[in-house]
Amino acid sequence: MPQSIVQVDAFTGRPFAGNPAAVCILPAPRDERWMQDVAREMNLSETAFLHRNGDGWELRWFTPTTEVELCGHATLASAHVLWEDGHLPPRSEARFHTRSGLLTARRSGGWIEMNFPAKPAEESAPSPELVRALGIEPVYVGRSHFDCLVEVESEEVVRALRPDFGLLRQVEARGVIVTSRAGTPEYDFVSRFFAPRVGVDEDPVTGSAHCCLAPYWKRRLERDGLVGYQASARGGVVRVRTEGDRVVLAGEAVTVLRAELAAG
Repeated sequence: MPQSIVQVDAFTGRPFAGNPAAVCILPAPRDERWMQDVAREMNLSETAFLHRNGDGWELRWFTPTTEVELCGHATLASAHVLWEDGHLPPRSEARFHTRSGLLTARRSGGWIEMNFPAKPAEESAPSPELVRALGIEPVYVGRSHFDCLVEVESEEVVRALRPDFGLLRQVEARGVIVTSRAGTPEYDFVSRFFAPRVGVDEDPVTGSAHCCLAPYWKRRLERDGLVGYQASARGGVVRVRTEGDRVVLAGEAVTVLRAELAAG
């Protein structure tokens, strides 16, 4: 039987921006090899697979090369599809059982708010590979549960980065977040995210990176309720606020493609 698949641009209100994710809502669990094959075929930074589980949905995320523990944009895309396609009533909460515990999402106007675990960074010494790969002098380097966090002096530096991805693969982390204060009043901070070790040289908009960025910029700016812009070629906006050891990430989403997997 063909399997439907939906492609959603997440953390954007317009098509062909933000971060594209594929969403497969399954009638029953599928084996890991099949899910990895589908993710490789879709060749997006993440493909999400979900099926009903008690009061919510079992949710897993795959890059073209590996399964990941936490993904923001594909969770946003999954919630969007559940409501848009009538799997959940419009005002109900989406509950996801994941490798990172229970994640929830709800609608707030035209935006979707997701409740995720905070992943704060602790200051650490920059590795030689990291500095050489980025080709910049960092203001701050820290390590979160997943990633390296690097603050640089300006938005111009963030946007001008041309990393050496071969060297970045040697950095012992899922990915590298590079960030600075925003250069315009529209946003509070900007960032980019590089993850060649998991098959994604640069991710367009990374929700899980904002689980680290939210507590970091709250501390640096001494206020909460911030707006981040991920300055990739596609670009996207993430609103963040902290709630204890949790982070609320908010973004928009738009469906761009509906299809059926004819094989497998």
